Amino acid sequence: MQKLTARGFDAGLTREVIDALQARGWQDDARFVESFVRSRLQRGHGPLKVRFELRGKGVDDAVIEAVLAELAPDWFEAAARACRHKFGDGPASDRNEYARRWRFLAQRGFDSEQIRSVLDKP
Repeated sequence: MQKLTARGFDAGLTREVIDALQARGWQDDARFVESFVRSRLQRGHGPLKVRFELRGKGVDDAVIEAVLAELAPDWFEAAARACRHKFGDGPASDRNEYARRWRFLAQRGFDSEQIRSVLDKP
């Protein structure tokens, strides 16, 4: 709605149209969040980045948390998959490589617990 009103559309009319779309089930934030989360999981993104991007799109925190609780993605496995995809199966060869992998996973939106579980596996 914010984008439409910023482009000069009448706020009242915009609200009416959005309400009509929601009433018919054609616009549903929960369905959008579910699709978005699945897409980001496949791309190797973590929960912090997913939440940040959804908030940036104006999705309510309650909707985000409800959908994440329903989907219950395995963020630890997602972090491991992202690390394997980028660096292969072997452990970090030295401290610099460990730090490089840590930065990569942190930038992908994984928290320290998830990163540690991936990098500290033998």
